[in-house]
Amino acid sequence: MKKVLIVTAHRLNRAPNQRFRFEQYLEFLKSKGFECEVSFLLDEKADAVFYKPGHLLNKLSILVKSIFIRWKDVQRAKKFDLIFICREAFLTGTTYFERKLSASGVPVVFDFDDAIWHFDVSEANKKFGWLKNPEKTSKIIGMSNLIFAGNQYLADYALQYNKNVTIIPTTIDLNDYKQVPFKNPDVICIGWSGSITTIRHFEMAVPFLKIIKAKYGDKIKIKVIGDASYRNDELSIKGIAWKKETELAELSEINIGIMPLPDDEWAKGKCGLKGLQYMALGMATIMSPVGVNSEIIQDGENGMLASEVDEWVDKISMLINDAALREKCAVNGRKTVEEKYSVDAIKADYFKHFSSLTA
Repeated sequence: MKKVLIVTAHRLNRAPNQRFRFEQYLEFLKSKGFECEVSFLLDEKADAVFYKPGHLLNKLSILVKSIFIRWKDVQRAKKFDLIFICREAFLTGTTYFERKLSASGVPVVFDFDDAIWHFDVSEANKKFGWLKNPEKTSKIIGMSNLIFAGNQYLADYALQYNKNVTIIPTTIDLNDYKQVPFKNPDVICIGWSGSITTIRHFEMAVPFLKIIKAKYGDKIKIKVIGDASYRNDELSIKGIAWKKETELAELSEINIGIMPLPDDEWAKGKCGLKGLQYMALGMATIMSPVGVNSEIIQDGENGMLASEVDEWVDKISMLINDAALREKCAVNGRKTVEEKYSVDAIKADYFKHFSSLTA
């Protein structure tokens, strides 16, 4: 067995970027002779405070503990045949640990699925923003042997600093995401899935959802998954907390999935995960035509694209009124995921690249 050290921030089954970037491939890679060990920084206890305001002493303690974890990784790096870094090795702006891991002589794969060279920090940790260094991304890319970029926009950025770049899209494991039988209920559920940090993107939907609610009244309901604290009384929304155990059941109640995004540099780096989840489950999907979304969706065939408020209202209304169109988008959306954005479609690429670096 060849040994792979996976360097990442979160424990397994915690972070979407990890779950849909590499965790889905661990069993497959094991079956192909790659034993993967995940070295993470934030355990469940640390995670409970790290993304909340305050807790200064606890956060400093987490950083100190993280230094010891990464130093241990550096000390044993040569025991591995491959090192896989997911986004960054450490939670601050330093590239010290990436440099040390690279200097070990073990091939390094760097994987990223967001425009992380742009400054972005959670509300809870704004006062620690000075510790961040978005420019570290280019340095990590430059010292790695191979880059896995989530889409073309990210790949174009990486190619400025390293010629060995390949696009590995964010993917869905269709063994878990079983297609939900098409339903044409009396009440259509319009749904959004995200997190506390991305709820601001859902807020972009409020203006057109107010119009839809006024137009259709009790014929629709709106569901928000990912932020239990979110409320909108006018739209009768009470947010639901994200839980891995209930995620698929909650998503499966949605008939029309929406993914509004701002047309900015950060959003262009997004890899369409929310939309792909909706499509994989077999629901009609509407996305902002930002970044990779315009590659995933062929408007009117496997989903819809919408920019302005009026366009969102028109596209949602079309899907509410036309069950056949809703079913067409749902069926074709699922097929798109199967062919281009599923684990089965991409797993051979993982094996090929891992094998070439460890030959």
